[in-house]
Amino acid sequence: MGCDLLRPVVVLSALFSVITSFPSLVLSLTPSSPCEFPAIFNFGDSNSDTGGLSAAFGQAPPPNGETYFHSPAGRYSDGRLIIDFIAKSFGLPYLNAYLDSVGSNFTHGANFATAGSTIRPQNTTLSQSGFSPISLNVQFYQFNDFHHRSQVARTKGVVWQELMPKEEDFSSALYTFDIGQNDLTAGYFLNMSTDQVKAYVPDLLNQFTTIIKNINGQGGRSFWIHNTGPVGCLAYVLDRLLITAGQVDKAGCASPFNEVAQYFNQRLKEAIAQLRKDLPLAAITYVDVYSLKYSLFSQASKHGFEQPLVACCGHGGKYNYNRHMGCGSKVTKDGKQILVGKSCKDPSVRIIWDGVHFTEAANKWIFDRIVDGSYSDPPIPLKMACHRPSTN
Repeated sequence: MGCDLLRPVVVLSALFSVITSFPSLVLSLTPSSPCEFPAIFNFGDSNSDTGGLSAAFGQAPPPNGETYFHSPAGRYSDGRLIIDFIAKSFGLPYLNAYLDSVGSNFTHGANFATAGSTIRPQNTTLSQSGFSPISLNVQFYQFNDFHHRSQVARTKGVVWQELMPKEEDFSSALYTFDIGQNDLTAGYFLNMSTDQVKAYVPDLLNQFTTIIKNINGQGGRSFWIHNTGPVGCLAYVLDRLLITAGQVDKAGCASPFNEVAQYFNQRLKEAIAQLRKDLPLAAITYVDVYSLKYSLFSQASKHGFEQPLVACCGHGGKYNYNRHMGCGSKVTKDGKQILVGKSCKDPSVRIIWDGVHFTEAANKWIFDRIVDGSYSDPPIPLKMACHRPSTN
């Protein structure tokens, strides 16, 4: 009987020996709990700008925002963006733009994205090229300043404590990125060749990874990074750049520009793989939104959408797009000023809002498919984005 009593002890001792010999086994045996992100800090361009450019250079005019917000809300869309759905999924408020000083509450994070932003600074003004001077490095400077000054502000009273994030929230937050598209189109708009655009991709990614490392140096650990979309399917590219018949694919998109986007995405994926080695404490998720966006354009009817390349809000032309008469601008016709407004009856079945940006319906469709990790590398759901995959 004495041996029988000792047997469980021996078995447990042996199991403990095995587990301590293989630490990764502990990770695989212990299910990870969902992440509780107290805040989100977002960096990017118009795909995730919730009011940055509007605060700095004038509000995105109506009919922008009409579907969900029922008035302009700083977004270049009829409603919500993917970043809005990300925040909502964690029960957080929609992110206020860092540049928007009126009525903003940064308790649950801040949005540093501005429409027209690029990874590397441009040598043109906003009025010359349409690209924002608030490039990714500037967005990081703003974040760095916000990080330090928000904590100083919290010492000044309860009011500030109710408007600013806690210090510990910066290390527990989710850091989201959606940027790079404008860097590619900027080259083409300067009449660069495809090879010339590809040639500066390594520099773009070097600057991008430097920002990730800098944020990691300030305690950031969870990163959710979108690749760039099929720019060759967007009206502002199709309308502006010279495209021959042989360069148009079955979906009506310009193949050369999409191929460059895919080249950028592959190099981005490789850069992120290296980042994981350089930053062993960070959880970095690469999200393939390109595949989903291209699927929307190439199989629109299958997904419940129509006229995939045509803008919902615009004026004239094959794609209902004119860069000189953008959505919300005013044109003179027969001596009268007319608003360039929504020409489609139902934005919920349209993909492109204004020739450049996606509708709320398209953004929601994309979010619903990335949230479970199906398009992520590693295949981690959004709610688990604070966890690094175990090594077996």
